[in-house]
Amino acid sequence: MVSQVQATRGFYIEAMTEHDLLEVVEIEEACGLSRWGWEAYHAELTHGENALMLVARPVEQSDTSTAENVKGFIAARLIAGEVHINNVAVRHQHRLQGIGRTLLQSVLDKAAEAGAETAFLEVRAGNAPAQALYGRCGFRVTGRRTNYYAGPPEDALVMSLAIRTSA
Repeated sequence: MVSQVQATRGFYIEAMTEHDLLEVVEIEEACGLSRWGWEAYHAELTHGENALMLVARPVEQSDTSTAENVKGFIAARLIAGEVHINNVAVRHQHRLQGIGRTLLQSVLDKAAEAGAETAFLEVRAGNAPAQALYGRCGFRVTGRRTNYYAGPPEDALVMSLAIRTSA
């Protein structure tokens, strides 16, 4: 069931399914993320026992076969008391609507429930919008990985966040 807050925003968050993967890959490619591809997302969904994979869906679905069922997505993994944010992307036409922040916060909430104490991610050194989003969510730069990304080659900034648990 979609809450009133979600309905007002025009989207809601739920677990990614195999049926979402074609759109997830489409968003990945359109946003210029380092390519994972269908197989990697599918493997995480089916064999990733500690995977946290969520999508943002529109509250109102169109009746056309070309309708977008996914506005954005996040792929993360729980490992030894940490959550590693692997990919976050939102369709260009749906940016600046709070989708990325809500996806990120949803994963952080689920990670806290699972006992994670720290969150980590890498972001392209030249991706100022993503860095700003992560900064607004409390992440801070804690390191740099030289030539981490290919196509085009670029350094990654390592960002981390201490997760507050309710325990």
